[in-house]
Amino acid sequence: MDAARLAAYEVCRAVRVEDAYTNLVLPHVLRRHGLSGRDAGFATELAAGSLRRRGTYDAVLAACIDRPLAKVEVKVLDVLRLGAHQLLSMRVPPHAALSATVDLARSVAGPGAAGFVNAVLRRVSEADLGTWVRRVAPDPGVDPLGFAVVAHSHPRWVVEALSSALEATGAGDELDALLAADNEPPRVVLVARPGRAEVSELPGEVTRWSPYGVVLGSGDPSSVPAVAAGRAGVQDEGSQLVALALSRAGVEGPDQRWLDLCAGPGGKAALLAGLAAGRGARLVANERQEHRAGLVRRALAGAEGVEGVVVADGLTPPWAPASFDRVLVDAPCTGLGALRRRPESRWRRVPADVDGLAPLQRGLLSSALDSVRPGGVVVYATCSPVLAETRDVVTDVLASRSDAVLEDASSLWPDVPDCAGPLPGTLQLWPHRHATDAMFVALLRRLPADRGAR
Repeated sequence: MDAARLAAYEVCRAVRVEDAYTNLVLPHVLRRHGLSGRDAGFATELAAGSLRRRGTYDAVLAACIDRPLAKVEVKVLDVLRLGAHQLLSMRVPPHAALSATVDLARSVAGPGAAGFVNAVLRRVSEADLGTWVRRVAPDPGVDPLGFAVVAHSHPRWVVEALSSALEATGAGDELDALLAADNEPPRVVLVARPGRAEVSELPGEVTRWSPYGVVLGSGDPSSVPAVAAGRAGVQDEGSQLVALALSRAGVEGPDQRWLDLCAGPGGKAALLAGLAAGRGARLVANERQEHRAGLVRRALAGAEGVEGVVVADGLTPPWAPASFDRVLVDAPCTGLGALRRRPESRWRRVPADVDGLAPLQRGLLSSALDSVRPGGVVVYATCSPVLAETRDVVTDVLASRSDAVLEDASSLWPDVPDCAGPLPGTLQLWPHRHATDAMFVALLRRLPADRGAR
C-alpha cells in the first residue's frame, strides 16, 4: 500500500467522519505515516486537491457511474475522488494513478470495491479535465454561473455571493479568476513577530506588502528555529496587513492600550503585541472560548507589550466603556475568503450561516465602538468578502449610532494596489489579485462627545 495515498485517504475520511479541518489533521497524519519531503507534498496536494475539486469530480463521476452517487459507499467515493484528482489534475501517469488507487480501494473497502473503482476510473481517464467540464457542466452561454459552479467546484450560493462582492467593487468580470485562485494551493507565509524575531532569520522570499512576512519556499514551517521557538509563526500576508492596519491608523490623544476583541487563535494578537510594545503601548487579547484562549496565550508567550489574555464574551465584556485607544474586531465569519487554505469549508457552509453570523458581527462591532474611547479607532475585519458580512454590517452599525464615523482606510495599505472595498474608504484583498486571503477592512473612529450629534 502506497503510504502517501493512504494518508490522503485518511485525511479525507477524517474531514468527512469527524468534521476535521484539513490543515489541522494533515500534519498529524503525515507524521503517523512518517512522510516528509516529496511524499508529504504529494499526500498534501492529493488530499486538499480532491476536497477542493469535489464538486467538479462528483459531476464527472456521476457521468461514469450508472447509479446516483448517494448510492455509492462513502469510503469508495472518497477513493474515487482521489483517483479522479490524480487523473485529471496531477502529473501522475494514468497507469500509476489507476493501479495505486485500485490498491487503495482494495485495502479500505475490499476486492469488490477495487473492481468497481477500476472500471469507473478507466472511464474517467478517457478525457482530460477541460473536456469533462464541457461535457458535464451547463452551457456557459445559457447559465454562466452554473458553468462556473462545475468548472471551479464551488456551491452555487457561494458563486453568487462572491460574484456580488466583486460587482460591488467594480470587478464583476473577475469571477472566473477568483474562483480559479480558490483552487490553487496556498503559499506558506511566515511572520517575524516584532521584537522577537527578524525577517532575516526566516527562509524564503520577503512578502510584497508586509515588512514582517516571508513566503516559505519549501519545507516544514515547524522546522524553522524561530517558528519552533514561537518567535515567528505561520500567518497569511492578508492577516498581517489587518494587524498593520490597526497599528497604522491615527488616533487622537493617548495611544497606550490596544484590544484584540476576538483574538483566537492568536496570530494577529502576537503581531499586534510586538507592534504595541514598540510604541510603549500594551495589548489586551480577549477570547470567548477557553480552549482558544489557551492558543492565544501560547502565541503570546514571551512577548512584550501584553497586558493580559481575557476570557469573556465580546458582546458583554468585563472592562469599562471607552477603555482602549485601538480595537481590532476580527469577527467570526463564514471564512469564504480563505477557501485556498480551508478546502472543506465551501462544502460545509450554507446560506443560513451568513444570516446567523450577521447579528453577531454587528453586535461585536458595536461593542468595539463602546470599548474604544472618543478619538480612538476600531478596525473591523473579516476573512470573507460576502457583502452581508462586510458592507452591510458596517452600514447597519453606523446607521444605528451617532458617535462613530467611517474613515478612509486607503492610506493604511499605501503600496497595495487594486484593494478598494465595497464601501468608499474600505479595503478588500483578493486571492486572484494579491495572493492572500480575501480580507475586508473598515476603519471607524469614535467621535468625541461634542462631535457626536449628526
